[in-house]
Amino acid sequence: MTKSKIISADEAIALVRDGDVVTTTGFVQSCIPEALHAALEKRFVESGAPRGLTLIMTAGAGDSKGLGTGRLHHDGLLRRVIGANFGRMPKVAQAAQENKILAYNLPQGVISQLFRACAAGQPGLFSKVGLKTYVDPRHGGGRVNTITKDEIVKLVEVDGEEWLFYTATKIDVAFIRGTSADPSGNICMAKEALTLDNLAQAMAARNNGGIVIAQVERIVEQGSIKPKDVRVPGMLVDCVVVAEPEMHRMNYGVMHDAALAGEIRVPAGAIPKMPLDSRKIIARRSAFELPPNGVVNLGVGAPEGISSIAAEEKVTPYITLTTEAGAVGGVLASGSSFGAATNADCIIDQNQMFDFYDGGGLDMTCLGMAECDRAGNVNTSRFGGRLNGCGGFINISQNARKVVFAGTFTAGGLVTKIEDGRLRIVQEGRSRKFVEAVEQNTFSGPFAQERDQPVLYVTERCVFNLTKRGLELIEVAPGIDIGRDILAHMDFMPVIENPIPMDQRIFRDKPMELLADLLNLNLSERVSYDAERNLLFVNLEGWQVRSTSDIDALRQVLETACLKAGQRVNSVVNHDGFRISENLYDAYAEMIEYLCTHHYLTTTRYSTSAFLRLKMQEALSKRGLAPHIFERKEEAHAFLNAVCPT
Repeated sequence: MTKSKIISADEAIALVRDGDVVTTTGFVQSCIPEALHAALEKRFVESGAPRGLTLIMTAGAGDSKGLGTGRLHHDGLLRRVIGANFGRMPKVAQAAQENKILAYNLPQGVISQLFRACAAGQPGLFSKVGLKTYVDPRHGGGRVNTITKDEIVKLVEVDGEEWLFYTATKIDVAFIRGTSADPSGNICMAKEALTLDNLAQAMAARNNGGIVIAQVERIVEQGSIKPKDVRVPGMLVDCVVVAEPEMHRMNYGVMHDAALAGEIRVPAGAIPKMPLDSRKIIARRSAFELPPNGVVNLGVGAPEGISSIAAEEKVTPYITLTTEAGAVGGVLASGSSFGAATNADCIIDQNQMFDFYDGGGLDMTCLGMAECDRAGNVNTSRFGGRLNGCGGFINISQNARKVVFAGTFTAGGLVTKIEDGRLRIVQEGRSRKFVEAVEQNTFSGPFAQERDQPVLYVTERCVFNLTKRGLELIEVAPGIDIGRDILAHMDFMPVIENPIPMDQRIFRDKPMELLADLLNLNLSERVSYDAERNLLFVNLEGWQVRSTSDIDALRQVLETACLKAGQRVNSVVNHDGFRISENLYDAYAEMIEYLCTHHYLTTTRYSTSAFLRLKMQEALSKRGLAPHIFERKEEAHAFLNAVCPT
């Protein structure tokens, strides 16, 4: 007979010893083993034990008001914390800032992957995640305060490349959570929104000779859980605690949502539209950067709205939205359910998702920003006297092929109004976000430039692009005055050349027809042919090259037009307001070289942007092509008439 592992929460917590290293599961407000946290707090308050624990966790697991890991703030209970997010346990964060406990703030994905290293008996993890940020030992090594001395992050060189080595910390106790357990401790997660790192955490504790305590909502008959539905096998589980319903909510705002658990699918039309306000403006503008057929991550805050915009514009089938918590596909949830997804395609473990992210699997991410400086550095981890933590921000922002930072231009009391397609600032925010130097470097703009990573900064009133010269103002909302509404509320002067208006559709309360833009469905309408002059005119004004697929689409449209002409053609291209990422100039020049070789007699182009002209000239010259890039339309046509008189 198999001995039952079902015990009370108090009996399970009695097994935790002074000085133990404890890890717990949970993501923001979801999948938190609340009954175990409550029992640990109760035991300490009543008995003063266990003392001096080390808490290891990935994302914050609490409501910011005292639940979840926020229960563990009592003096003496914790000695050390290694976490990615402190914002969900402000009293613990305060203790860290006041030098009352040792504390490290490491990237969420690194901690998640370290659970596997612990399980495998490895000394730690090699990763490039964190280079050139505050996690880099040259900039603090992730240490939160002055009493935290030990270096658990080391800079090493492998084959001439810089890497960070993160030291693994052996785990004594793992708090995990599931839906059902049988008496042997086999755990399924049928009603959970996410699976997170439960399996890896259980293995890490078990293989270190520690204990694994699982919180569930119900006990089922022995052997009734199908083998493939068992997410943590009973051989890894020491104790099973059945929680009261209130202690086993899906998240703090939702008791249970079958759609978030993947038990049912709901009609996409049932998802409410966002009101037309600053948040929607930011989400709409950011959505223009979505890569068709690409994989996207969305952060908390303003970026969450992109999921709603994608559903509203019927773009969702053409992109795959993901969260670092493990949700793939569907419509990403927001608020207390952030991290989960409605109508998800699948849910994978958190550490596996970070493997995918770190390996370059993300085509784009949109993340929030608390501070940004002239070099494009972004701070989301420590600002305004508050220790928030980096969460998964560093893994995601450093490894995505394209990064969009999204948020309001100022913070604290900002009031805006949209009238007749124009934006008006009714009341300015109290705090500036665009500062001379960020308080803490969570994202390195110069490091992104070293790696030719495209980076945009989207606000409700303007858009900036990261260039080697620093932040460049490239778009301004209708109704916004650059001097009064932008420069007056920045601590530095951005590069300003030829900013264009933000797309008017963003400020109208009706569908934007975003899908046609993303799929280049109307691209052929930008091309016209004058047979009498044998002139192909290509109007790329305001068009954006997001990826090589956009270049391929343009090549196909131009080649089709040339073949239809039946002869080699002269071409003039309007590049006013044209946008292309710096890492795509060579691919764009390769397309021009192909067209010159096969279809053009001669070609010329014009743009009022001096920077674009310079970059195009450099890219074309590298391929031995005559640049012929003029500032004005008249100059381009005059050149064409000179070389090909009619």
